Amino acid sequence: MMERKMTREEEFLEKKDFFRRNGFLVIKHIVGLAPKHPSKLVDEILHSIFFLGEINEPKYSPKDIVIDEDMMNILKGNYTDPFNLYATQVPMRTPISCVLDMTVYLTGQEKEGEIISALQKLISELKKDQAIEFVSFTICVSQCNNTEESERHYGVSMSTAGRNPGRILTGGSCLSYWELYVADAVNTYYPKTKKKTYFDGTIKIPEHVRCQAFTLTDGKPMASCRSCKNLFGLITSEIKEWPYGNCAEVESLTNLLKKEKELEEEVRPTSETYTKENRERAIAETLKEVTMSLVNMLHFKWDKKFYTPHGLTP
Repeated sequence: MMERKMTREEEFLEKKDFFRRNGFLVIKHIVGLAPKHPSKLVDEILHSIFFLGEINEPKYSPKDIVIDEDMMNILKGNYTDPFNLYATQVPMRTPISCVLDMTVYLTGQEKEGEIISALQKLISELKKDQAIEFVSFTICVSQCNNTEESERHYGVSMSTAGRNPGRILTGGSCLSYWELYVADAVNTYYPKTKKKTYFDGTIKIPEHVRCQAFTLTDGKPMASCRSCKNLFGLITSEIKEWPYGNCAEVESLTNLLKKEKELEEEVRPTSETYTKENRERAIAETLKEVTMSLVNMLHFKWDKKFYTPHGLTP
């Protein structure tokens, strides 16, 4: 019997052009999950991936990534803004964050094991041939307290590959998306690992709060790194410092504090250097860093806006 010829999509996915392959896989995955169209999360993820293609070396246009013509036509019909604004506006977060939100919505926040397993399955597919493009390596679960009834809030680590995309999206999330005190904590160090001398926006998460990270390789619990201890006062014996803002704890605690207002007030920074003037200075430095990385280094024509997704929620 003659072997079946590979379809164009199968041939594309076999190629080791990891950015294009994984970008398409993530889009295909979330379109398959989206219960309603146009979905706000699909809108957001398209813009995020197209933006990352625009600042990649080499560049990838939307048509380079979405190789299925029928899918491209449907996406263009339902989501015009991502196609029009990916080369002028910056995303508020990375693609796998949107996948996580959709997974939590469809699964139910209480089903922690199922959510982690679903993310593991996707990440395993993306990591084929040791690829790292669009891969988050950890997921974190935060709760007000460690009881079954306490609502769970999830986050994933930065799903970017390379120095510039990670630096830009970290700064962008600080300026546009992360919870106020979480962003201020990251801004205390961003873009370096050295703490600013004039500003301390770090916070102390109470010990009754659960903030547990898991590896997306095998789903096993893992200790927070030294960076998370410095930012949030999390208890750990780890000495490894990852780039500040890279870890899943940042996004998970953002979602927790945005929802739990009493806890948010409890963790407000207490340093004498946490003043309005110093905070504005730190934010200005972050904006300058993002602008320099985008405009000066990558020649991105930024309109100084962060992309706002549209559509049904999710």
